Amino acid sequence: MKKETTIAQIGVGYWGPNLLRNLIANEDCQVKWVSDLSEERRHFVKRLYPRVQLTDDVEQVFDDPDVDAVIIATPVATHFEMAMQALKKGKHILVEKPMAKTVAEVTAIGELAKSKNLVAMAGHTFVYNSAVRYLKKLIDSRELGEIRYIYSQRLNLGRIRNDVDALWNFAPHDISIIHYLLGDPKPVSVSKHGMDYVQPGIFDVVFLNIEYPNKIMANIHVSWLDPDKVRRLIVVGSEKMVVYDDIAVNKIAIYDKGIDKKAVLGEGMDYDEPGEFKFSHRSGDLVFPKIEYIEPLKTEIEHFLSCIQDGTECITGVEHAKKVVEVLSV
Repeated sequence: MKKETTIAQIGVGYWGPNLLRNLIANEDCQVKWVSDLSEERRHFVKRLYPRVQLTDDVEQVFDDPDVDAVIIATPVATHFEMAMQALKKGKHILVEKPMAKTVAEVTAIGELAKSKNLVAMAGHTFVYNSAVRYLKKLIDSRELGEIRYIYSQRLNLGRIRNDVDALWNFAPHDISIIHYLLGDPKPVSVSKHGMDYVQPGIFDVVFLNIEYPNKIMANIHVSWLDPDKVRRLIVVGSEKMVVYDDIAVNKIAIYDKGIDKKAVLGEGMDYDEPGEFKFSHRSGDLVFPKIEYIEPLKTEIEHFLSCIQDGTECITGVEHAKKVVEVLSV
């Protein structure tokens, strides 16, 4: 029988309540503590979950020997310090994306976790999305052929932040998805172009370009100054193309479309002119596969607990988190 994992969560701001709800619902763990500096947020938790102990002092959490793991859902600037404190006290950690602000910080988290045989996981939730996992299977099975390029748009009007820019707020999702789909390759090159319109020094819109091995390109467009909410990623392969739209009813659309080479018939009724081709457009079926929806956070929490309880290899562990931050830090 599995040992129940005792959990503490630090931070119940914008995303924290969703994490807490899934932790409470999971039978393989018990939430003992919630820590937040805001009295209002602590009252919010007390109203919903009266059995959970509340504090504004994280040291109470770290010093409690009953606590096996800590969920860190605080502002990005605090992630490194919180993660290191938890690890030093022998706690497994799940840190909201991004894991830290620099590659050096992520590396330090990984080294400490390894030395203490603890799980250090980043909350890149979209990797645990059923539609993204379906897309990963399509790519790995080579149903799409050779992957040529990927582009994504994560756009909205608001919510504007002042602790991170649109790149660090939105792009970790898309970088994480793309790296997961491609098998976590090391980029050949990364470039970005952004502009600050509302707050000096904080990009409101960013275009990020990444080149991967095998001539695969990726373009990521993020903005919180767009008229429409868009959450779309498109994968173009040599055989088929896929649109993943997170806010559509049909999350995945598979297009049997492409451009094929057609050899040119020579005067001698043979194909004796290598290198000379005509091209034909192929347009086949459009397929909307049925994908069972499971809340990604539910799957993410289950995976975190499995890493702790069963020794499962962490999909969004330190190495994955480090590659995301490497791209963000260009």
